[in-house]
Amino acid sequence: MDIGRGVRVGMTALVLAAATLVAVPIEAYSQTQGMERRGDRRDTRQTARETGRDTKQACKASGESRSSCRQDKRDTKQGIRQEGRATR
Repeated sequence: MDIGRGVRVGMTALVLAAATLVAVPIEAYSQTQGMERRGDRRDTRQTARETGRDTKQACKASGESRSSCRQDKRDTKQGIRQEGRATR
């Protein structure tokens, strides 16, 4: 009877220890290079969007035509994306 109780207590301790190890949060890093590259592309696109918006607002404030402002925004976004591709 005492041996059975000892085995149960030992197994319970082992299960709790294993559960604690599994429950501990692990630092979140990219698991693969592909995930890291995807994150970099996402950052590049976001930067291009923000810069494009700023360029368009500045263009509209200067009184240029809508089509030229739209083209300026497009050129800005494409330029930043090309720079991002060149750094890969």
